[in-house]
Amino acid sequence: MAGRDRIVQLLRQLERAACRCPAHSNTYHQGAGAATCTIRKTDYAFEMASSNIRYGKGVSREIGMDLQNLGARNVCLMTDKNLSRLPPVKAVLESLTKNGVNYKIYDNVRVEPTDSSFKEAISFAKNESFDVYVAVGGGSVIDTCKAANLYACHPDADFLDFVNAPIGRGKPITGTVKPLIAVPTTAGTGSETTGVAIFDYEPLKAKTGIASRAIRPTLGIVDPTHTLSMPARVAANSGFDVLCHALESYTALPYNQRSPYPPNPINRPAYQGSNPISDVWSRHALNVVAKYMKRAVRDPEDLEARSSMHLASVFAGIGFGNAGVHLCHGMSYPIAGNVKTHTAKGYSVEHPLVPHGLSVVLTSPAVFNFTAPMCPERHLDAAEILGADIRQVKREDAGAVLADVLRQFLFDLQVEDGLGAVGYSKDDIPALVKGTIPQERVTKLSPREHTEEDLAELFEASMKLY
Repeated sequence: MAGRDRIVQLLRQLERAACRCPAHSNTYHQGAGAATCTIRKTDYAFEMASSNIRYGKGVSREIGMDLQNLGARNVCLMTDKNLSRLPPVKAVLESLTKNGVNYKIYDNVRVEPTDSSFKEAISFAKNESFDVYVAVGGGSVIDTCKAANLYACHPDADFLDFVNAPIGRGKPITGTVKPLIAVPTTAGTGSETTGVAIFDYEPLKAKTGIASRAIRPTLGIVDPTHTLSMPARVAANSGFDVLCHALESYTALPYNQRSPYPPNPINRPAYQGSNPISDVWSRHALNVVAKYMKRAVRDPEDLEARSSMHLASVFAGIGFGNAGVHLCHGMSYPIAGNVKTHTAKGYSVEHPLVPHGLSVVLTSPAVFNFTAPMCPERHLDAAEILGADIRQVKREDAGAVLADVLRQFLFDLQVEDGLGAVGYSKDDIPALVKGTIPQERVTKLSPREHTEEDLAELFEASMKLY
C-alpha cells in the first residue's frame, strides 16, 4: 500500500507542476490539483538574419575577386536594359573581365516584375549551369535574381510551391541555392539584405512574393557612387520605401503577439513582428531619412546625402527584413498591380507604372492615423524624429500628428496628391480591397486588427492627401 500511496502522491505532484517548456509556457490551474497545459498560441522567440554587407565608395571593383574566391566558373549577371548601359553595370563588368571571370548577362528584367517576367528569368537560369549569381540593380533586379536562383536549384518545383500563401502554397525551402551577390543601385528596397522576392501576380492583379531566409543574398555590395545615376523621382520613390520600411517595422505587432506559434523553427516566418533588435535598425533608418532624404532628392550630386540614404536602405532592410511591414505595404500591392495609365517620371519603361515606393507611401497618412491607438508612444516617437514638436501632444492625438507630418513631408517632395492623382477613384476601392486581402503575410502584422470595411475607409481617405 505504501508503494501505491507514493505513486498517487507523485502523480498529483506532476499534475500540479507547471509545464515550463517554451511551447507550453501558458499553463494555468483550474481548482486544486487539476492542472491544464495549453499549447502556446503566440511566438516566444525571434531571430535575426541578414546578408553580409560591404560598404564603400568604389567597392564594386572588388566583386571580381569575390567571384574568384568563390571559385565561380559560370556567373549569371542580371540587370535591366536601362541599367545595362549605365556606370554601375560597367563597373561590375570591368571587375569581372579584369579577374578573368566567365559570365553571361540577362538584361531583360522588368521594372516591377511579374510572374511572367520571373518565369522568363528562371527559364534563362535553368538553361545554363550557373554556379554564382550577380544582381546589379534595384529591388526588381535583385528579387528577379533571387527567384531565378531558387527555381534553377529546384528544377522540379512548381512555380507556386514557394510563393506565399494564400496565393501560393508557401512551402518551406529546404534545399540549398547558389551564392548570390547583390549590388543595389537604388536606395530603397533593402533587397540586398532580405530573403524576400516580390512580384505582380497577373491573374489576380496583385503583388505577392517569396519569403525565406534561404534566398537572401550571400553578400550585398553597397557602393554609394551607384546612386548618383538615379533620377530625382527614382530617388524620391526609393526613399519613400525606406521611410515606410522603417515606420511599419517599428510599429508592427510585437513578435511575441504574433501567431501561430511555429511547431518547428523552419516554420518561423522571415517577418516576425517588431523586436528589440529590428527596432534599433528601423529607428536609426528613420533618423537618416529625416536628415538626408530631401537633400538626396533635390541634388543628385550630393554624395553625402545619397550615400546616407543608401545606408539607410540597408539599415531599414535589416530592420524590416526580420520584423516585417504591415498595412502600407499590404495595400500598396493592389495599387501597383491595378495600375491603369499612370506614367512615372524618371522611369525608362514602356508600360503603365505606379512605382513601388510611391504606391506604399500614398496610404501612409491614413494608415498610421489608424494604427496609432495601439502603440501611440511609437507613433509619437516617429513623428518627433520626422520633425514634429510633441511636447504638448496627447497620446490619443499621436495618429493625427504623425499623419500631418507625413503629409507635409510628401508635399515638400512634390508627391502626387493621393490615389486619385495616379488614376484611381472611389469606384476602384472594392478591387483594391480585394487585392489587399491575400496579403495576410504582412497585413496580419498590423498592430491594429482590421476589417474589409476598415481597408475601404483607408483607401478612400488616401484618394486625396492635401
